[in-house]
Amino acid sequence: MRVSRRRFAGFCLLAASFLIGIAEPATAAAGIPLDVIIFAGVQDLPFFVATEKGFFEEQGLDVRITLTGSSTELREGLAAGKYQIAHTAADNAVAMVELQHAEAVIIMGGDNSFNHLFVTPEIKTYEDLRGKTLVVDAPNTAFALVAYQMLADHGVKRGEYTVSLEGGTPAKRIVAMADNRIAQAGMLNLPYSVLAPGKGLHELGSLTSAIGPYQGTTGFVLRPWAEANRDTVVKYIGAYIQAVRWIKTPAHKAEAVAMLVNHLKLAPEVAAQCYDIVADPTTGFAKDAEFDLKGFENVLTLRAVVEGAWGGKPPAAAGYYDLSFYDQAAAKSK
Repeated sequence: MRVSRRRFAGFCLLAASFLIGIAEPATAAAGIPLDVIIFAGVQDLPFFVATEKGFFEEQGLDVRITLTGSSTELREGLAAGKYQIAHTAADNAVAMVELQHAEAVIIMGGDNSFNHLFVTPEIKTYEDLRGKTLVVDAPNTAFALVAYQMLADHGVKRGEYTVSLEGGTPAKRIVAMADNRIAQAGMLNLPYSVLAPGKGLHELGSLTSAIGPYQGTTGFVLRPWAEANRDTVVKYIGAYIQAVRWIKTPAHKAEAVAMLVNHLKLAPEVAAQCYDIVADPTTGFAKDAEFDLKGFENVLTLRAVVEGAWGGKPPAAAGYYDLSFYDQAAAKSK
């Protein structure tokens, strides 16, 4: 099986870049090619596992991973057919439908995003962010909306702070705050939320404590492609489910931590902390990559309230997901 090797510029205490994918074997097995675009981070552990344990290969798939520099790049690449599957916050799938008028549809869940709002040392309270800068990926999707709502819930309104688009990835956001000092706040997920205190940043609050259940990482596709390639989609989800089950098996901790060390160039103790978070049976990766409907309804409510979409009233959630692919894969995985 051939899996592409990719490097990207990013932040780490001990390395200048992260690595995703594994070295290409001398002989590559033929398989159905699938181009998948994702952000770099601990949420990618199922991809490491599915690749190294052969779960994709067992399904007859040749999964090729591309790391994205921003959610805009990810959405545009999927819409253009450059990639068949994308994994990132569910709100990006909604944005594709509402802003790009693309036939995007969510086919599986993943996690609650593990996001926290971090700030620079001089910021002690939310009120201290008035007149300061919040660094975001895109200004009108996902975790930017969460940050706006978290500030609003503490009396800090839009317009009372500056929004900077310097943070296409969490790596860029932590650099903008800790190194370049051009921003005082930003949302960070794993491993950056574990690394941030070592760079002098501290947390004001977590996404789930502020918003409640939240559908973070999901897998989504273009509906016409998925309907034309149902068997491939089902096999892909099946391999992903296998990987999540493997990760949540305590006996696999040491091997999973080693994968995080190898692929993300993390210190072993940081990788172990990250593993404990994502493997938690309650708050970690969703069981079998299940879709969190309540969490997704909160995603829609957030867009309605913060952005004023749909006249301020969220639409029915069912129009944005199709779990028939997932249900078929889960049934085969029992």
